[in-house]
Amino acid sequence: MRFSELNLNTPLLNALDDLGYDYATPIQEKAFSVISSGRDVVGIAQTGTGKTFAYLLPLLKGLKYSEQKHPRILIIVPTRELVLQVTEALNELTKYINTRIGGVYGGTNINTQKQLIFEGLDILVATPGRLIDLGLSKVLNLKKIQKLVLDEVDEVLNLGFMHQLETVLDLLPQKKQSILFSATMTEDVKNIIQTFFKSPDTVEIEKSGTPLEKIEQNLYNTKNFYTKVNLLKFLLSGKEIYSKVLVFTKNKKIADKLFTELENSGNSEGVSVIHSNKSQNYRLQAIKGFQEGLHRILIATDVLARGIDIEAISHVINFDITDDAENYIHRIGRTGRAENEGNAISFITEENQPVLEEIEALMQIKIPVLEFPKEVEISSKMTEDEIPKEVIKLYQKKKSKEFAPGPAFHEKKEKNKKTNQGGSYRRELAKKYKKPRTRAQKRK
Repeated sequence: MRFSELNLNTPLLNALDDLGYDYATPIQEKAFSVISSGRDVVGIAQTGTGKTFAYLLPLLKGLKYSEQKHPRILIIVPTRELVLQVTEALNELTKYINTRIGGVYGGTNINTQKQLIFEGLDILVATPGRLIDLGLSKVLNLKKIQKLVLDEVDEVLNLGFMHQLETVLDLLPQKKQSILFSATMTEDVKNIIQTFFKSPDTVEIEKSGTPLEKIEQNLYNTKNFYTKVNLLKFLLSGKEIYSKVLVFTKNKKIADKLFTELENSGNSEGVSVIHSNKSQNYRLQAIKGFQEGLHRILIATDVLARGIDIEAISHVINFDITDDAENYIHRIGRTGRAENEGNAISFITEENQPVLEEIEALMQIKIPVLEFPKEVEISSKMTEDEIPKEVIKLYQKKKSKEFAPGPAFHEKKEKNKKTNQGGSYRRELAKKYKKPRTRAQKRK
């Protein structure tokens, strides 16, 4: 369906035309009338299907001009990058609309954000932690919220924001429209819906866990970190094929270590790294450089697994497979977005087999295993974390044979075996006079 066939106003149609968008995606088409009705809505769709515009378009169409200072629409997202992405999308769609938009997140000056809210907003995009900070400071009045959007709510909960999210939801007015969008449905998300939503309508395009059909998935069986590094360098040498590559690692330490390995191999100008320990400015520059082609390779933790829309990523490489089967879908969903084809490659070690089975069961597919390239060296070198550590079992007590002293143990010398007997005067008297007789002995 064309956007012109939806019941959109002229300013929004003009903004979409400037962006070059003619047709609505299935989730945008199905969600528009439901959200416009004012009922609570739960939207489930694959990543990369246009969920952001699916809730922004009907909300903006129904947003009337107001001079009210406190925001009327609240959008909660899990990460700083998503705050910036949603606010950017809002700015693009409100090009011909007089709408005040603001985004707030942790790691930056809260006083600047307080001033932004004090000057007046219509729409506020926020991460849960900073939202509570502003709400408790009395600068932000959450009782004026008319529309609530929980975007990527399962990731909000995965990041440990359950308590903060429940606190925010308790602070909001009872009478409001609640909208939830996510690519997956977990038990925690179901609990949020049951507790805080009122008979929501469900808009579902694909069942949670459905594989992304436009993404070709493959895997390599690998041995350890340095074997993975050798394999990655081999693959990345094909610059024409691997033109824009997002590499996921399981933690910040490995991300930095991998960055150093690639940097030392002469890729320093074509690679950048991003994770939660990096400053906000560094993270923004890394994403911008990757988007604009200044860097061909971006190494990231799962901070980039959700919602971030970067165009034309040729490959997603799971240097480390994710521990969460559903998060795998979000990772590979960074490629093959819109109408593009995508590729996802995972490096699997022996300890990853149980997680791989969960992923394949969730997606109901068998991921093909590629033959390991003969040109790639299989390294025997291990990182500190990969070196097997001796485990002392509970039953191995110090007196057991396992803990017996070695050859250095020797018996004490005779002089060292002496014990303290007390003063010598008392011992001499006892030797001379013997033990005194008792009364019974005397009577004999």
